[in-house]
Amino acid sequence: MPERAAGFGIYIHWPFCAAKCPYCDFNSHVRRAVDHDAWRAALLTDLRHQADLSDTRTVTSIFFGGGTPSLMQPATVGALIDEVASLWDVADDLEITLEANPTSVEADKFKAFRSAGVNRVSMGIQALNDPDLKALGRMHSAAEAMAAFDVARSQFERVSFDLIYARQNQTLRDWQDELAKALAMAVDHLSLYQLTIEPGTRFGELYSLNKLRDLPGDDLGADLYDATQSLCAAAGMPSYEISNYARSDAMCRHNLTYWRYGPYLGVGPGAHGRMMTNGERFETASHSNPEAWLSAVAERGTGLRHRTKLSPSDMGTEYALMSMRLAEGMSLNRFQTLSGRIIGLDQIGDLISRDYIEHDEDTLRATPKGRPVLNSLLQQMLA
Repeated sequence: MPERAAGFGIYIHWPFCAAKCPYCDFNSHVRRAVDHDAWRAALLTDLRHQADLSDTRTVTSIFFGGGTPSLMQPATVGALIDEVASLWDVADDLEITLEANPTSVEADKFKAFRSAGVNRVSMGIQALNDPDLKALGRMHSAAEAMAAFDVARSQFERVSFDLIYARQNQTLRDWQDELAKALAMAVDHLSLYQLTIEPGTRFGELYSLNKLRDLPGDDLGADLYDATQSLCAAAGMPSYEISNYARSDAMCRHNLTYWRYGPYLGVGPGAHGRMMTNGERFETASHSNPEAWLSAVAERGTGLRHRTKLSPSDMGTEYALMSMRLAEGMSLNRFQTLSGRIIGLDQIGDLISRDYIEHDEDTLRATPKGRPVLNSLLQQMLA
């Protein structure tokens, strides 16, 4: 897919949460108090700085991630949306997503976020029963999640939510029943993530001490993945990316920009970007610590920690890593344009013959058999 067709996104990171979930390795922080006026001003300043550095393009999506962006004041969200529209042209069908936690207090703010311009909500539900929600460190109950989902559906054209599977003590039947319930909720997009134990998290610490018991083994994990594929496909929501499932008109456009290797800006603490300047692609990264980021904006007008031009080799590798996650696959011509390299059939012939990869003229894509082992396929493809 040509770069322009991949879109141009603005990612805005709100780094604060009410509590830190034990599985989470995102850049999220708990603070007793937040100066919302100061944060609004700093995010606007950083946005303007990066606009001055980037090529003129039409913005196709804005994504408020975190952290917990639904803890933001709707006025801050509205000010940032308005500023994007003043700095760039925006698409007529601009997608504006806000991540939200389904507590009753935040659900009350959905109407205000809608008025501010948000037209898509992604909810971190994670589980549909109270014991598992408690084990995952979530602050909401299953009943609160259902109520918040109903409110979201009444306010927004598009609503997605996340679930985590391969949880402690979870059986295949447990997950099949839970996923069937989720699919029956008139939803058009689901993000379904297999629980991974990340270093530096509370779960990671417990796992290293052999205190995180009753996690599914590899065989059950594979069965849970297969059940996820088949149940979602049967419900008309096939996998369009390894962990994302949607009806044909409900795919997340912002995340497609990432996976199709389009340019995007990352604004806020810990945000990363792939910025185009004078036709060249740059990697950007921001200070992760919220206070360090605020200080950098006050001193230099931006929270960016570095901005580095990407080499052809880096661009080709990144494009392959991202695009092969998609069911649509990657373009061999675009890989060659970005990297200056050719992926020859001698490198991937055995992967094709063993039904791990499909080759269709200009396109390579992982087969259903290949997608669960994508990392090893990519190592061979890029060797």
